[in-house]
Amino acid sequence: MNVFSLILFAFLLGSIPFGVVVARVYGVNLKKVGSGNIGATNVLRAMGKGPALLTLVGDVLKGSLAVVVGKYFFQSPSLEGIMGLSAIVGHNFSLFLRFRGGKGVATSIGVLLIYSPKVGVLTVILWLIVILVTRYSSLGALVSFGVLPLGVYVLDYTQEKLIVSILIASLLVLRHTDNIKRLLQGTEPKIGKRV
Repeated sequence: MNVFSLILFAFLLGSIPFGVVVARVYGVNLKKVGSGNIGATNVLRAMGKGPALLTLVGDVLKGSLAVVVGKYFFQSPSLEGIMGLSAIVGHNFSLFLRFRGGKGVATSIGVLLIYSPKVGVLTVILWLIVILVTRYSSLGALVSFGVLPLGVYVLDYTQEKLIVSILIASLLVLRHTDNIKRLLQGTEPKIGKRV
């Protein structure tokens, strides 16, 4: 298969809006409840732990699968990274949601767990620690991905992986600009607050 076809596959895979699919099964229009986001945090607020877990697993797996396919066909850190980035971009700008989507946290974690496993585990641990301490999912994402390039540099350095990690972190921060404003204003909702 050629490179373009596989990158397109990764984008389409990332575009699958698991949160929206799960919500529809439960008779909920996810875009009209809570923050309107399609990720697991909003599913948790709207429908509870079970649907949120299904969404989280689906979003993680699509990021992981994109990199697994990249490894199988390319065996190149650069192209594997591009596959992962394509899945994240697909999630953030879903073809199935008129190029709107989520913030890419779970899909990015899925990518990292295959692309750079040690760094992926570190990212998950930091994310969970911040969430447990503060109850802010967005802050957990911003902190854990904010130090992602440093984690790659220390634990799994190659130039390609460092560049990919910077791009992943940048995408995530850009998608969280509204959350950053709310965190600074003290109006960001905490995990567990139902809508």
